[in-house]
Amino acid sequence: MRSSSRVLPLGVLAALLLSQVCSGIKWLSISHAPASLHINQTQHCKLLPGLVSSQAQLCRSNLELMQTIVTAAREVKKMCQKTFADMRWNCSSIDIPVDTQKYRPDLDRGTRESAFVYALSAATISHTIARACTSGDLRLCACGPIPAEIPEPGYRWGGCADNLHYGLIMGSKFCDAPMKMKRAGSHANKLMHLHNSEVGRQALREAMVMKCKCHGVSGSCSIRTCWRGLEDLREIAMDLKIKYLSATKVVHRPMGTRKQLVPKDIDIRPVRDNELVYLQSSSDFCAKNEKQGSIGTQDRQCNKTSLGSDSCDLMCCGRGYNPYMEKLVERCHCKYHWCCYVTCKKCERIVERYVCK
Repeated sequence: MRSSSRVLPLGVLAALLLSQVCSGIKWLSISHAPASLHINQTQHCKLLPGLVSSQAQLCRSNLELMQTIVTAAREVKKMCQKTFADMRWNCSSIDIPVDTQKYRPDLDRGTRESAFVYALSAATISHTIARACTSGDLRLCACGPIPAEIPEPGYRWGGCADNLHYGLIMGSKFCDAPMKMKRAGSHANKLMHLHNSEVGRQALREAMVMKCKCHGVSGSCSIRTCWRGLEDLREIAMDLKIKYLSATKVVHRPMGTRKQLVPKDIDIRPVRDNELVYLQSSSDFCAKNEKQGSIGTQDRQCNKTSLGSDSCDLMCCGRGYNPYMEKLVERCHCKYHWCCYVTCKKCERIVERYVCK
């Protein structure tokens, strides 16, 4: 009996292989899904771009969770760009068209920028899932467990804790899936991405804090009801940004019976669990360079009076800057009326802005 198998053209096969190799964070493309799309049928999973086979399977078996993951993908983009708005590299490359096979080199070459994005993605997806359990948006999970330790006098455990345990399990299952495929790129890149994803989740664990609500006559706060909750994602992203700035360059070399990532300049110690690592140095992102994934800083807004990374000297890389005037319309002369509304007037003012040459 003759086989009916069909041989794919070489170009098509290469494209398929490329999409698997370069798909570590390609799942972020699901943020392009229409805002009106409510994932409640298995065929909806086919409308989500960038998923590898195991991620698509998770989508089909847990449609409710997938809706939360789409929310997380949108949050990753927004938070990354907000966190790096004052830097030359401003995370603009995270927003790629749906039909693009790969990210620009700044995210695809094992740079410190890709280290940050993988860590933030891992933290964000688990954070979003944990919070969805608390809000009741996910029926498969509930509030987190009540801590075993006995609270201090005047305190009691109550409320609804963020379910970090469930968030970490389901987040890592989805987020790490592309790196655990056989065709997941080089072994060094795979180790780097898995390590940085775990750094993101570790930052999330450290962001679990005690939150309390006061009770008592006339706000006396004689007793506090407390629960374990996650800090806002903005604070976690800033923590990861600090780790980005102090990231360690590593090399992939034999250690015992297998190859591991070790610090390039301090190879007498292993890589620490809480440090971001990268394999390749980045561009300075001053000028446009497609090969290095840099869009440059021409026409970027800068701060003339700042001494930080958003200063015109640093942002413009010494090229200078051009001033321009901008008219702002703001609320002013606001007045409270009893009871209970506020009226304001609109005031205009002219401010001077600066953009890089």
